[in-house]
Amino acid sequence: MTARLDLEGPTHSPMLRGIIFDMDGVIVDSHAAHRTAWRLFLSSIGRPHVPESELDFILDGRKRIDILQHFLGELEMRELEELGRQKDCIYRQIQLEVSPLPGVIRLVRELHQAGILLALATSASRSRAQSTLAELGLLGCFKTVVTGEDVSQGKPCPAIYSIARDRLKVDSTHLLGVEDAVSGIRAAVGAGLACMGVAFHDAPQKLIGAGAIHVVRDFTDVTLGYLETVLCKGSVAGVKGTIGTFSS
Repeated sequence: MTARLDLEGPTHSPMLRGIIFDMDGVIVDSHAAHRTAWRLFLSSIGRPHVPESELDFILDGRKRIDILQHFLGELEMRELEELGRQKDCIYRQIQLEVSPLPGVIRLVRELHQAGILLALATSASRSRAQSTLAELGLLGCFKTVVTGEDVSQGKPCPAIYSIARDRLKVDSTHLLGVEDAVSGIRAAVGAGLACMGVAFHDAPQKLIGAGAIHVVRDFTDVTLGYLETVLCKGSVAGVKGTIGTFSS
């Protein structure tokens, strides 16, 4: 049985200096919209019967080009870019279904006001990442935004987290990654970060198995002190991944 972390009260540790957030499934609950958009897109190009299990691939933090190649095979970059624009057009038409995760807007603002350096590391396009943060009123809280356009290899390659870490100019030991997907957690860990999982739609044990030091359902009860404690206790050698409180 997985241990539970005692998180009663903040530690006020100086250890936590920066946090790198993923976007889809962490800042915004966009998985249903993405699944719908990809199904509509694939249907529009003659692939209407992709199994639901195959669509799970799109929710694992992959770059858009990697997803297109997964479903359509090797294509020329020009064709991949055009197909990507078609998919994004469909997504924008249904974006009203996207909402922030509970507690995340309050938490991001709290962290920013406390002087914690924040970065976004998302496989999304730069335009969608920046517009999403702007619509939530959070763009000014992030020191840097790193997207799939900044790396040649998407998650689980650690490059996107390495770039975000370097732009923040904070050592990995003082950073915490926040991810909802197995590939994202592996990317953060590969860049030397401790990573907290967000299991709003997934099983906590799956994220712990990928290397998350702690898993929460959402950010309702998460504070700066909570995150400081997660990082401090997660940095102790031999400590297994822990889970927060999940409603039944």
